[in-house]
Amino acid sequence: MDTEYKFFADRFPDTPGVYLMKDGRGRILYVGKAKKLRRRLASYFRNPAGQTPKTRALVARIRHIDTLLTATEKEALLLESGLIKKHRPRYNVVLKDDKQYVLFRLDRQNEFPRLSMTRKVVRDGSVYFGPFTSASAARTVWKLLGKVFPLRKCKDTAFRNRVRPCLYHDIGQCWAPCVKDVDREAYAEMVHRVEMLLSGRSLELVDDLTRQMKTASRDMEFERAAEFRDQIRAVRKTVEGQAAVIHDNRDRDIVGLAENGQGLGLGLLFVRQGRLLDQKQFFWPGLTLEEGPEVVESFIGQFYGPGRFIPSTLVVPMDLEESPLPEVLAERAGRNVHIVAPRNTQEKQLLGIARNVAARSMEVHETITSRLQKALRLPEEPVRIECVDASHLGGQDMRVGQVVFEDGRRNPEASRLYAFPELEGAGDDYAALAGWARRRMESGPPWPDLVLIDGGRGQISAVEKGLAECTEECGWELASIAKGETRRAGELGDLIFRPGRKNPMPLKPGSPELLFLQKIRDAAHRFVLGRQRKARKKAVLSSELTSLPGIGPKTARILWDRFESLDDMLEAWPQAIGALSGIGPKRADKIHAALQALKTSRES
Repeated sequence: MDTEYKFFADRFPDTPGVYLMKDGRGRILYVGKAKKLRRRLASYFRNPAGQTPKTRALVARIRHIDTLLTATEKEALLLESGLIKKHRPRYNVVLKDDKQYVLFRLDRQNEFPRLSMTRKVVRDGSVYFGPFTSASAARTVWKLLGKVFPLRKCKDTAFRNRVRPCLYHDIGQCWAPCVKDVDREAYAEMVHRVEMLLSGRSLELVDDLTRQMKTASRDMEFERAAEFRDQIRAVRKTVEGQAAVIHDNRDRDIVGLAENGQGLGLGLLFVRQGRLLDQKQFFWPGLTLEEGPEVVESFIGQFYGPGRFIPSTLVVPMDLEESPLPEVLAERAGRNVHIVAPRNTQEKQLLGIARNVAARSMEVHETITSRLQKALRLPEEPVRIECVDASHLGGQDMRVGQVVFEDGRRNPEASRLYAFPELEGAGDDYAALAGWARRRMESGPPWPDLVLIDGGRGQISAVEKGLAECTEECGWELASIAKGETRRAGELGDLIFRPGRKNPMPLKPGSPELLFLQKIRDAAHRFVLGRQRKARKKAVLSSELTSLPGIGPKTARILWDRFESLDDMLEAWPQAIGALSGIGPKRADKIHAALQALKTSRES
C-alpha cells in the first residue's frame, strides 16, 4: 500500500553524502548532495508553507530515501552530478542541452600545426578557441580562414603517409608541408596570425597586416600585397558581430537568471578576450528564483563537464564561495577557475545582458514530447524514448538495434546493438524482441519513459512477455509503429498501437506527433542495418587481410586498432607499421610488401 513517508532524523548521519529520493515504484525523483545529510533532509519536512511549489510536490511523492556517504562535500558534488546525468530525475535541474559545442583547436606542439574543429578539450598542449553554439557558423569561419591562411588540413596519419599534395594545395589553400620543403619560419608566422585573430587581438593583427601590405606594395610585390589585403578582409569578416563588451582581454562566462509565472530561465554569455562571442538560453518550468543557487550550482556542475572548455572566470548572480565547484572545475581545466559575483560596473552590465537573454528563454513553446504525451495518452511526458528494431538476413545475424531520443533529440552515445547468436537460422523477430526486453532490464537505469517498437501488436506482445519474465510491474509505457495499408516506406499514414487497444491510436497522417515517431523509427532502422552492413564488410576485409602472408588474426587486430580502413593500411609506410606495438622493422617490411601486393592486385 502506498503510504506517506515518515521522516526520522536519527536514521540519517550528519556527514557529507548524496541522497536519492524515490517514489513508491522505486523510481528516483530527486538526487541531492549535502555537507550534513541529516540537517539537509530535515529541511524538506519542516514548515511546508515556506517551501516552493516544486519542493512541496516532491515531498508529497517521496516514499523512500537512500543515502550514499562520501568523505568530503567535493566527492558528494561529483557523485551527485554523475547520478543526475545517469538517472535524469524528474525534480532535478537536468541540463537538456548538454552537448559539447564546437571549438577551434590549434595543435602548437606539431612542427606544422593545423587548425581543426573539435567538441572536446584534451590536455595535449593545443590551444582552443570558442565555443561556437552554431556548428555551421564555426564551419563558415573555418573555411574563410582556410582560404587566406593556407595551413595544412590533413590529419596527422595522412600527413605522415602522404606522397603527393592534396586538392587543397592545388586550389591554393595549403602549402603542402607534407611533401614540399616549406619555410618553417613563414609557416610559424602564419600560425601566429591565426592565433592572434582567434585570441581577440584582431585590431593588432589588422594593423600589422596593413603595415606589411603597404611595404609589399611599395616594393612592387603586388601579389604579396594582395595576399595581405585578402587576409585583412578575412579578419574583419571573422570578427563581425563580436561586440567588444569589456576591455581587460580575459575569458569569462556570465550566468544570468530570470523568472516568470511559467518557470526559471538561465542566460549564458561566452566572452572571449573581451568580446561577446556567443550566447545560450536554458529554461526549466515550475522553478522560481528561490531555487536560483541550486539551479546555478547544478547547471555549472553539469555544463562544464570533462572535455569542455572552461574559462578562468565564471560570473554568477549570487555568492557561491562555500561551494566545492571551483576546486572541481580547476581539476577539469588544469588551472585555477574562479566563480564570482559581479565585481565591477562592466561585469554588472554583462550580468544584466545575461538576465535579458534568460528572460527571452521563457517564451513558452509546446514541445514535441508534451504533444506526444497527449496524443498517446501517456501518464507523463516521454522525456527519454527508446526505439528498438529487430533485423536479420535470411534468418542469419539476428540483431536488435536500440536508439535513444532525449527531450526530442537523438543521443547517439546511448545507441546499442544486441546480438542473439542463439537465434541463428530462426529469423524469429518476436523471440529477439523478448530477449531484448530481458537484457534491457538487466542493464539497469536510466529507464525509458516510452519504448517505441518497429512493428505491430505482435511485437508489443513480445516485449511485454519479455518484461513480464523480469518483473511484475516495470512501469514502462509501450507503443509500436507499423506501416500503413500500402506498406510503403515514407507513407504518412503509419499506424501507432498501444497495449490493451485493438485499434490504432487516432494520430492524423502528417501530424507532428506521427512524423516525430516516424523519425525515431527510421533512425533505429538505419542504425541496425548500418551496423549489420559494417560488421559484414569488416568480416570480409578481415578475411582478405588474414589471407596475406605474415598476417594472422592477432596482427590483423593490431592493424585494425591503428588504421580506420584497409585503404589506410595500403597507403601506410613501413615506418608507420613498424611503430605499432608487437611489430618490429623487419616484420613491418614483410607486412608492407604483402599489402603492396594486395594493392597491385586490386588495381590490375
